[in-house]
Formats: sequence, structure tokens, C-alpha cells
Amino acid sequence: MAGVQSWRKPDLHGRPVLKKLNDGLHDLRLDAGLPSARSIRDRIGQDSQGYWIVSHQAVLDTFQRPDLPKMGRLELIVAVLSEDSGHDDSEGEVKRFKGLWKQAYDETVAQASVQPPSEAAASDGSDEAGIPTDSVDAPGQDAEEAHQRSPQGTAADEDTPPDVDEAAARVNYAEESLKGLIINAAQALWDDKDALRVFLGVVRRGEGFVKMADAVGESRPANATYYGVKSREFEVAPSPARHELVMLHRLLQKHRVKRQWSFTYLGEKTGIPSDAWIRWYAHDELPTREAVVAFSHVAHLMLEDHVLLLGLWEAAHETLEAQRGFEDLPERVSFDEAWSMRDPATPALWALAGIAGEERRAYGPDLATGIAPAFVVAGPPGSGRSTALVNISRALLAANARVVLVAPRASPLRELAVQSGVVDCFVRDELGSDELGGALSSASPEEPIVVVMDDAEILENCDAGRLLKSVVLHGFEEGRALVVGCREDRLPFRFGWAGETKKAHRGLLLSPQERSTGDVVGIRIGDSITGWPIAPGRGWLHLGDGKLLPVAVPG
Repeated sequence: MAGVQSWRKPDLHGRPVLKKLNDGLHDLRLDAGLPSARSIRDRIGQDSQGYWIVSHQAVLDTFQRPDLPKMGRLELIVAVLSEDSGHDDSEGEVKRFKGLWKQAYDETVAQASVQPPSEAAASDGSDEAGIPTDSVDAPGQDAEEAHQRSPQGTAADEDTPPDVDEAAARVNYAEESLKGLIINAAQALWDDKDALRVFLGVVRRGEGFVKMADAVGESRPANATYYGVKSREFEVAPSPARHELVMLHRLLQKHRVKRQWSFTYLGEKTGIPSDAWIRWYAHDELPTREAVVAFSHVAHLMLEDHVLLLGLWEAAHETLEAQRGFEDLPERVSFDEAWSMRDPATPALWALAGIAGEERRAYGPDLATGIAPAFVVAGPPGSGRSTALVNISRALLAANARVVLVAPRASPLRELAVQSGVVDCFVRDELGSDELGGALSSASPEEPIVVVMDDAEILENCDAGRLLKSVVLHGFEEGRALVVGCREDRLPFRFGWAGETKKAHRGLLLSPQERSTGDVVGIRIGDSITGWPIAPGRGWLHLGDGKLLPVAVPG
């Protein structure tokens, strides 16, 4: 068995159950032919992103450290070794070791609970509260550990562990568990400052916890149970800019792992605290722009990589700012309130679409300007399309413009039929060219008429299709304009007159569920704004400038 080494067992005197578990692990490795740490690591495999699930150093630590190993790591190692040793019941072997682990855990907690305070203090080998010394393997940690253990940045011999002091103080697991609970509680209470203040006041009464309470009170901590590793145990809501953030984090992680940088090393080099880098990574948060620039400078990135990083940051930041604006919108606003927020100099064909911004301004398209005299309102059932069309019609009528209403199905639009300025109201599921032409016959640039249509998907193939197409193509010269509303899942914009409305590149998207919905208003949308629960009266307004504005629809 040349080239094969037996691994040194840790000193577990006074811990009979943990010793039994450790001896069983060494016997199992012997039965499997004494595979190396890297061989065991390779057998366990990699995750979907290509990172080792358990690093080779973590394998060595499981066999040689005098601490209780992580349950998940132990299960994976035992499963691999039992298969390689030819055990008939590998699953039973895993269960046997899990039983030993639970007994060893009880033994560890029982011993920690009677450990003298001075000894407990000596056993706390980490200054970072709540971060276990035997942390779960993080993506790229394999490279980090090799970098940190060797001054030259080269990996140590795979089967030669670092010199472990056999008399080293054992970890007080009861105290470490308490630290983890404190950090997780502080994280959960972070948004309730009063509750957090009271909780940390209680924590400060405990001897040795004052500094920790001060630390978690200044900045929101990362998950205590994981060091820089994404966890579902305390999962936070996904970011609205998740696509942009995934790309940004992936690029940062690629360069960090390539250079074998730990989070601590990264913090020292960039001047940005390491706990901030950990939090950004573990919570999918957006780093500050200064941090991204500092990373690029320290890593000596090529110009194209630097530009790509900043471009991703700008895209994520813009999306997050838009989402914050969306969340700050008022829950309800009446048409009269919104109408009072408009610019007094708005032209006659200005249509009220919604209100937005900290200053609470009214926004909408001017149908007398732009690429084409058209505007689209799209959204799923229950999103408030008909209400938006009513607001647009009321705004036009209030400015003394004339409108033709088309509502082939029951719609609030029909209730406006008796108001002054309404030329006609068509309620059948067929629209004739002659009847629409007669309603529009008096239109001129000086006295324009706007066709406001609900449920446009029903009239996709109507007889008046050619006339509706002409309104979009020649409406500016003829004093005509078109506003259509339709269901997102039945968009009639593949061809025909309805397809022409896309040329205006303007519209209101209410609670969009599909990426393709953005095409009807001339803008690309992504996962950042699609797929969210339907919120009636909440939407994204595009006025042809390439930007989406979060708006609240009056009603």
C-alpha cells in the first residue's frame, strides 16, 4: 500500500461517544482501502455551479479535528465510504452514524453546560460572533483555505493535515448555539427598531455579549449558521433585480475564486469590511458602487470586465430604484386628486395614465405627439385595465377632446357614454367600417377624436380593421388617435391593425406576468418586474423614452 497514509486520530479522552464515532469513521475508511481526502471529495462531487460540495480539507477535518463534525458533511462521507467498502446496506450505515452523531451531540452539550466560565472563554477561538470555527464549505473555499494555509498560496499535501494542537480547547457548543440564535433573532427583528433595541438590551445583560450586541445593532448580520454560503434556513424574499444581481455576483465570484481571495482578504484589500462582502453574497444584495469599483481596481481587471461590472451594477441599481418607487406608491388615489397633480399646461390630447414619484406627479402620453398616435394598456384579468381606460377617457373629456368608446364586453367605459364629448359608444362584438368611419368623419387636427377601446382582442379581425390601421398610420394628419386595452394572455398584436399599435412604443403594463408583454409597448422587460402577484391599479408606464416608470392608476 505504498503512498497510502493512515490519518492521525484526535485526542478525544473524556468524550467516549465522539471517540466511538471517530473510530468508526477511521475503520470505515480502512475498509474502503484508505482513499485520500481528494478521492473522497471527488466521489462526493460538485454542485450545479461546479463547486466542490465538500472540500478535501473539510474531509480531513472530519477525521482529525477533536470537534463534532457537521451532520450533513458526515452523511456524505459515510455514504461514499460505505459504498466503496462494499457494504450491503449503505443506507443503514448512514443511519448508524447519524445515531452516533446525535449521541455525541448530547454528550457535547452536556459537557459544555458544566464547563467553567474561564475554560469556555478560552475555547472561543473566533472573534466573529456566531460564526462556527468548523464552517460549512463555501463556494471557492477550497481555494481560499489553500491560500490562507500556505504563504506562497500553494495547496498543502492533501493527506498531510495542519499541525493540530491535541491539547487545544474544545468549542463550547452551547454558547456557540446561543450566539447563533442571537444573531438570527437580530436579523429577523432588523426592520422593527424598537423591538430590536429591547432585544439587544436583554442580550447586553449577559456577560461577554455586550460587544456582540453592539456589532449586530450597527449593521444587519449575515446568517449565523453559514459563513458566506447561501442558505434556505433563513431565506429572504428574492430581489426584484434578481437577474441583474445573479449576473453581477457570478462575475464577482468568478474573479474572487480565480485569485483565491477569502472574504477577509478581500475586505483588507478593498477597504470594504469583509462582513459587508459576506452579507452581499449570502443575501443576494447589491454591493455599493464604490465596492464594485474597488474590487475592479484591486483585481486589475481588463477594461471590458470593468465596464461589464459597472454596467450590471447600473442595471441592478436602476431596477431596485424603480421597485422602491413602486412600493412607495399610494394605495389609493381618486381621479380628481390625480387630475389636480397634472401640469396645468398639458395639451388637449394628454391622457392621464397614473401618478408616480416622490412629488406625486401625474403622468401620461400626449397622443398628438410621438411616433404614432396610439397607446396600449395591457394586463392580466383583475389588474385594472378598464379602470385605466376610464381615466384616460375622463382626462380627454376634461380637456374638451372628443372620444369614441368601444366596449364589446361589459366595461366601465359604457358608463361614460352619456357624457358630453362622447361621439359614439359601440358595444357589440363586431365593429363595422362604415359605422366607425361615420363616428370619425368630423375629426380634424383642430378638433381631434380619440378611439378608446376595451377588450381589443375580441375585435382583432373586425370589419373596421383597415380603418383602425389608418388611424395609427395617418392619425396625426387626420386628427385621430387610438387607445386600446387588452388581456395579456390574449394579445392580438401578431398582425393586422392591432399589430400597428406597437409602432407607437408607448403603453401601460399592469402587473405583467410574461416577458413578451413588453413587446407591445416597445420595451424589453425581464424577471425583475414579471411574475409578481397581481396588484390592481399598479403598473409600469412607458412613454417611448426607453424607461419604465412605476405608477399608481387612479380609481
